[in-house]
Formats: sequence, C-alpha cells, structure tokens
Amino acid sequence: MLVGIDEAGRGPVLGPLVIGICCIPDDAEAILVSKGVKDSKHLSPKKRQELEEWFHQQSADDGWFGTTVSIDAETIDIALQNQGLNWLEVDGFREAIMQLPHQANLRIVADACDVNAERFTQRITEGVLGWPWKESNMTSEHKADEHHPVVSMASILAKEERDRAMRAMSKRLGFNLGSGYPADPATKASLEQLILQSGIDEQVRWGWATVERFWKQHRTGDVPVRGVQRTFQQRLFHEDESRIS
Repeated sequence: MLVGIDEAGRGPVLGPLVIGICCIPDDAEAILVSKGVKDSKHLSPKKRQELEEWFHQQSADDGWFGTTVSIDAETIDIALQNQGLNWLEVDGFREAIMQLPHQANLRIVADACDVNAERFTQRITEGVLGWPWKESNMTSEHKADEHHPVVSMASILAKEERDRAMRAMSKRLGFNLGSGYPADPATKASLEQLILQSGIDEQVRWGWATVERFWKQHRTGDVPVRGVQRTFQQRLFHEDESRIS
C-alpha cells in the first residue's frame, strides 16, 4: 500500500494546521493522476472539493483510506513557546500514521516540514509504536506533494479540512476572514475585530509576528501571551490622544 502525508496551514495567522494522510493500493496512483490529482495549491476550490468527494467514495467502495489531524491555534502557540513548530508537525504526522488501518506492507511518503528531510523521518518514526512495521518504510521529501500523487491527494484532504474550519470561523464571527494568511486582504481587515484591547480571539495564533505588529500599531501595553495571566493598568490617556498642558 502507498501512503502520502502532507499539511495545510503552516503559515496562516488564523485557524488550524491540518495534516492529511491517505492510503491506496500500490497500483492506484495512476487512477489519481487520471482524475487530475495534483498539489492542492495548483487546483481550484471547486476541483479540490470534487476530488475530496471522489476520494471518499473510492474509500467506501474499494477500501482506500484517508483522514486528517487538526491542530488548533492554541496548541500551535504553546508549541512555539516550547519545542517549536517543526516538533509539533512531527507529533502531528506521527498521530496521522497511527490512524492507518494497516501496519504492514506500507510505503510511506511525507512532504518534509524540516530542512533536513531525513531527520524529519527519523523523528517521526522514533515515536511510532512498533516501528519498523513489517515490510514497511518511510521517506520524507521536499515538495513531495508535487512529485507523488498520493501525497498530492493528502494535501487536498488537508486543504479541504482547513478551508472548512475557516468557513466555520467566519460563520461564528459573522464576517469573512478570507484564507487566514497574513497577505490576504480579507484576513488583514479582520484583525481589527479579532485582536482587541480586551483580548485576542481563540482561533488567532497569538504568537505570530503578524499579531505582534498589529498590537504594537493599534493597541496598548504588552502583547498578550497565550496561557499567561495578563495584568491591566488603567490609563487616563492613550498615547495618540491630545494632552492639555
């Protein structure tokens, strides 16, 4: 069986990081190619949705497997305060692997989230229960989502799940948040309503530089730190208010 793993949402300031994993028969990659599966970044939203629906139907009909692991903004912030984002992704990729329905005869390919792809593999497999599995191996590659259709399919599953999370967040708040990436105009505009003097929305990544810059430009006092109690100091004037001398 072939297994692909990829993530979506490493860079956004809003929403979760999502890891997708899929498992297909050795001879099924040609089917993925024939359906137009490619790296999710090169597909339209409509095409990604169609491919996700098709894949889950294949899973039901032919025993393929696909799922996602979502890591929320709070967990990301806590990871940044400790071991860092690379280790968080190691844990997430490992969790995805442990959900596979088979633990033998697997060729696992992951899109490397570390500059050292071999180290990324080693860190993941060191924590996989019972590894090495019988007749199984794992490799990590940079841009694997462009070179391996099974990894491309995993990227589609991850992207679709993250997009659903962003739509749910927009619905909860009652306005469009865009993609969640800092360069997105809709996301930029939403920060005024998400980063308030009284606090920051739970689905914002508080530790992102985008948040720090916004706070320093538009709010007062120290930038809130996730998990750390804030102290409030009442002030008579804001820095930009006129003073009577």
